[in-house]
Amino acid sequence: MEAPEKEEISVEDEAVDKNIFRDCSKIAFYRRQKLSKSSTYRALLESVITGDDSTRFQIINDTVKIPLLVKVYGIERNIFRLKINEEAPLKPRYEVPDVLPSKLSTIRLISHTGDTGSLVLAHAKGDLKCHISANPLRIDLVSENDVVMSINSLGQLYFEHLQIPPKERTTKENEESTSIDASQENQEDLGLWEEKFGKFVDVKANGPTSIGLDFSLHGFEHLYGIPQHAESHQLKNTRDGDAYRLYNLDVYGYKLHDKMGIYGSVPYLLAHRLGRTVGIFWLNASETLVEINTEPAVKHTLTQLGPAAAKQKVRCRTDVHWMSESGIIDVFLLTGPAPSDIFKQFSYLTGTQAMPPLFSLGYHQCRWNYEDEQDVKAVDAGFDEHDIPYDVMWLDIEHTEGKRYFTWDKKRFENPQRMQELLRSKKRKLVVISDPHIKIDPDYALYTKAKEQGFFVKNPEGGDFEGVCWPGLSSYLDFTNPKVRAWYSGLFAFSAYQGSTDILFIWNDMNEPSVFRGPELTMQKNAVHHGNWEHRELHNLYGFYQQMATAEGLTQRSKGKERPFVLSRSFFAGSQKYGAVWTGDNTAEWSYLKMSIPMLLTLSVTGISFCGADVGGFIGNPDAELLVRWYQAGAYQPFFRGHATMNTKRREPWLFGEEYTRLIREAIRDRYTLLPYLYYLFYHAHVASEPVMRPLWVEFPDELETFGIEDEYMLGSALLVHPVTEPKATMVDVFLPGSNEIWYDAKTFVHWEGGCTVKIPVALDTIPLFQRGGSVVPMKTAPGRSTGWMADSSYGLRVALSAKGSATGELYLDDGHSFLFLHQKQFLHRKFSFCSSVLINRCADERGHYPSKCVVEQILVLGLRKEPSSVTTHSSDGKNQPVAFTYCAKTSSLTLEKLSLNIDKDWEVHIR
Repeated sequence: MEAPEKEEISVEDEAVDKNIFRDCSKIAFYRRQKLSKSSTYRALLESVITGDDSTRFQIINDTVKIPLLVKVYGIERNIFRLKINEEAPLKPRYEVPDVLPSKLSTIRLISHTGDTGSLVLAHAKGDLKCHISANPLRIDLVSENDVVMSINSLGQLYFEHLQIPPKERTTKENEESTSIDASQENQEDLGLWEEKFGKFVDVKANGPTSIGLDFSLHGFEHLYGIPQHAESHQLKNTRDGDAYRLYNLDVYGYKLHDKMGIYGSVPYLLAHRLGRTVGIFWLNASETLVEINTEPAVKHTLTQLGPAAAKQKVRCRTDVHWMSESGIIDVFLLTGPAPSDIFKQFSYLTGTQAMPPLFSLGYHQCRWNYEDEQDVKAVDAGFDEHDIPYDVMWLDIEHTEGKRYFTWDKKRFENPQRMQELLRSKKRKLVVISDPHIKIDPDYALYTKAKEQGFFVKNPEGGDFEGVCWPGLSSYLDFTNPKVRAWYSGLFAFSAYQGSTDILFIWNDMNEPSVFRGPELTMQKNAVHHGNWEHRELHNLYGFYQQMATAEGLTQRSKGKERPFVLSRSFFAGSQKYGAVWTGDNTAEWSYLKMSIPMLLTLSVTGISFCGADVGGFIGNPDAELLVRWYQAGAYQPFFRGHATMNTKRREPWLFGEEYTRLIREAIRDRYTLLPYLYYLFYHAHVASEPVMRPLWVEFPDELETFGIEDEYMLGSALLVHPVTEPKATMVDVFLPGSNEIWYDAKTFVHWEGGCTVKIPVALDTIPLFQRGGSVVPMKTAPGRSTGWMADSSYGLRVALSAKGSATGELYLDDGHSFLFLHQKQFLHRKFSFCSSVLINRCADERGHYPSKCVVEQILVLGLRKEPSSVTTHSSDGKNQPVAFTYCAKTSSLTLEKLSLNIDKDWEVHIR
């Protein structure tokens, strides 16, 4: 519910007004860096000091003549860290806290001088080296004598030193104390000490403080990452247009194929080529712009390469130029070499995806707004009446008393606990909204307590910052302050949050933060946070901190026993530790359904596995066909929620006629039968950092054809999904990767060899879904009314054989809601393997213990080339039993039913 002003919302006005937001030409630090004449830095190698955790040396350029301090760190898991800061700044520059673990394990770098004027730093545990050329400064990252990446090879290192404000300087200081080339002074407004945009003036107490650095990726032309943008999964060249902007903004009905920043920012990109994947993590929370330029091999020659690259074969090259408004240069170089290594390296720095409670993987029903308690009761009953599973009812801002969070509208929701008890009786949950803005109202206890303790963001004059959002005039909690976060976490205690119960969970919205009458609908950059830091320094972290505090509050509420669920619109690197995110205010159009796939893939490869898009489109009214296709897509994506804005037509799944109700029911029920596989994927994401939803290039890193595909994706390693994103489609072209792979249609069981594009006929009840040969996918034999009803229901195993007649898969099981899987190893992790016509169930992790009543009732084997003569089960207690079976020669499939094989015991099924 994220329009500029509530009274301005209309269904007809669905496109973002880009005049509200800046493009690159209107951003002063970008103009300054683009206008800057290359000012060459050189390394002072005589200043090199090698310590246990880092190697440090000075660099200087002859224009500014103020030294900068460079620190190079070797970090475990084949990571390098490069930090560049002023050696003696007038005051400390902002360094991003709370994203990295408190202590990174560093590895001492072995240094030795290379050629004259160079230094080589070697990673003691591998073949990685940093070649540092002194004049001009250039750093080459070398692996097995292959230059993978060069830093500052284009001479775009840029660093604006903190300065004394002009009014405080003497005349002499005025002449000398500037880091801006004097020749630029007569250029168009450079925004040094103040910057204008529309009616807003940004006064900069610290003057210009921007930084920039270039990276050249040798042999790479496929780059991904830096969410969030409504753009293709593969990053595009920015040569002829705006740079990618990382600046969290409330953009209602964002424009597609656009590089403007929207709700979240992860300043991290991956580059992939045959045989190598690398990553660049630019740890900076201020406004950041990224330029990308791919040069074919013919455009550069050996003479342009540095000494370390002199013997390299000429290849294509992609140059990436990072620019941030403030802070320091703090960048991590992730060296792979495989995509799986990159995921582990990034999660080592920022954390893995939090293990979600099982209910949160079910279907969520949301609307701005369900009117009252009776409306909630009626919608809940509608799901049961139409036999459609769902797990979570959501309430938007109208459930509160005048947009005062942690309250209830007493007329609409007279007895919120009674409403929650109704949901609890159906084994369902409730999610309510809690935004960061707090209504300025002396009769609102939450406001008065926060004000008394100084918990709001301040304006430059020292008073509380005030802005307009849903409640009208509001102040904004300063979540960057640990005391504010601790206080806010305490608000979720049952004693504090009247009317809440343990089935209530939280949605953080508008936390970019959204400020309706602010510049670009957000907070002024010179607002002041805890520690006297300006908002400009940490803007992109604001929502991250609210989600952190909320997750902590829900965990504390249960005395540390229960997993939280928190959905946040704004996010940063590491937000995956605290919950889920979504793609914000999309529109009910086919193009937005199509764009949701690359947007979710980009989030997934940058650490945030628990992500989704509003099913049906938040803005506008989808027709029945679009709604069905969106449900079919959402059912195979990590976060599955239907949502709509307040002035759209009601669109609960049963309102479009029985035929469409049946199709939506089928899509949602398919999701519920697949939950065992999804839950295992989330466990795997939590412990092994592998994304749940994956672009094809991740699973097939050596197949060039996969590198640009974004209309289909892998769900884990076993399922390939190709949502239908065009109206009235009757045929879809699906690329099936892997020349040695076999792919089975999940509906018809027809199989294809991989490495080709196949034409798949699609009716409205069809979403192309394929199981990869060599996989075993655990499923539930039937969905329940919600996940809570399915705990003890039986399993089915779908075994898809590879060309060699083998298959493997895994199942993970715990109580679905607590931390006992972590603290007391109360979990069950089983591995299924099919080889030599025997299916085996064995323990995959001996540390785990979790008794289960569940049995495997059905087994379907795909790709069995001849009918067996007998099938018998062999259990761990020595009992052998024959099994009745059905074999279909047409589809080469074997079906075993009415089994009763305990999921938590060892057993074998022999097919002869």
